[in-house]
This record gives sequence, C-alpha cells and structure tokens, in this order.
Amino acid sequence: MTTVLIVDDQPLQRYGFRMLLESQPDTEVIGEAAHGAEAVRLAADLRPDVVLMDIRMPGMDGIEATRRIVAGGGRSRILVLTTFDLDEYAHAALRAGASGFLLKDARPEELLAGIRAVAEGDAVVAPAITRRLLDAYAHHLPVRPPGAAPVEDPRLEALTEREREILLAIAQGWTNSEIAQRLVLAESTVKTHVSRVLGKIGARDRVQAVIFAYDRGLTRPNPPVAG
Repeated sequence: MTTVLIVDDQPLQRYGFRMLLESQPDTEVIGEAAHGAEAVRLAADLRPDVVLMDIRMPGMDGIEATRRIVAGGGRSRILVLTTFDLDEYAHAALRAGASGFLLKDARPEELLAGIRAVAEGDAVVAPAITRRLLDAYAHHLPVRPPGAAPVEDPRLEALTEREREILLAIAQGWTNSEIAQRLVLAESTVKTHVSRVLGKIGARDRVQAVIFAYDRGLTRPNPPVAG
C-alpha cells in the first residue's frame, strides 16, 4: 500500500486527487495540506511514501517545502505538480530534492503511474522527457569549459568501472532495458547495478543521480531546442 500526502492550496484540487487515489486498492491518502508549512509538519508526523506537491502556494511554496522535507531525512519522496513542463519553478524543485514532475492536466492513469513510480524510486516520466527536463535545468548551471575535468568527489572513487558506466547511462536518460541492451547485460543485473550506484552516491532516485552527474561534469546538457 502506497501512502500519499496531498499538498495543494485549492480545496477542489485536493478533493479530486483524494477521490482518484481512494478509488485505487493500492493507494491510501493519509493527509492533506493547504500550504508548504503544513506539508512539512504533516510529512514529519505521517511519514507518507509520496508527497503530491503543488508548487505555487501562498506562504511557504512547494519548493521550500520540498527542500525542508528532503532535508528532514525521511523516506518520503516528492512528486511535484507543475503547470508547464519546463516551468522555471520546476527546476528549483528538482534542485530541492523532488523525485519527479507531473503536469496538473495529466490523465488519471498518468498520475497513478507517477505516484507508483516515485514510491519505487523511479522517475515519474518517460526517460526521454526526463532528459529534456534535466537538460533545461542544466542550462541554468554555470557553464563548464569544454574538456574540463570532472569535479573530484570521493563518491565517484567508490564506483567500480561498470558502476560509473551505469551512472553515465542513467544520466543519458536510458531505461533499464536500454542499458541492458547497449551494455549487453541482463536487466536484473542492471537493476542491481543501478541500486548500488544510487546507494554509493547518496541519490534518492534516478533523477537525483542525473543531477549528481551534471554537477560533477560527467555529462553535458544537450543543446536547447530552437523554436
């Protein structure tokens, strides 16, 4: 059973999410919050598997609430709801520790799949879309000169050669099946490697692993798409 905390300043929006989630046998709504401060308090008290987080709210917004919930060290993962898939606020939420993004006008089945994916530690959108979102995020980072050496980090040194290869594949937005095909590995072996990589670098999920790779210069964002 996946437990969910709904955070949105609009009562009707919260009601709609609750009705959808309570219609599912594998999800349970254990609380609702109308603003960020209440979300932080309830996340600490209720320890939900997933926090369904709106970004734009009065008082403490979803970005700060995400940052505080993640900093609290609990097991809750944050699924951010955005109005636009390249919203500048979404980039800040990603930086704050959100595990993924979903548009507010997503179909019910997409929302449910997203919640389940986040609960399992995966990204909530298709890897290609994840890559596009993260590329847009990465263009807000300081520009690293071409050919610049990766940033030294003891966590990188802890990775085996194969694990570093897996990390680079994750940073390219490849699915486990794509990694298995390209590296000629069993998919179960890839899952084991991915789990070990996330553990060694201290990443909560694949999205955070991509940020880790960007920040240390292991991969570079794709050029922005014109038009």
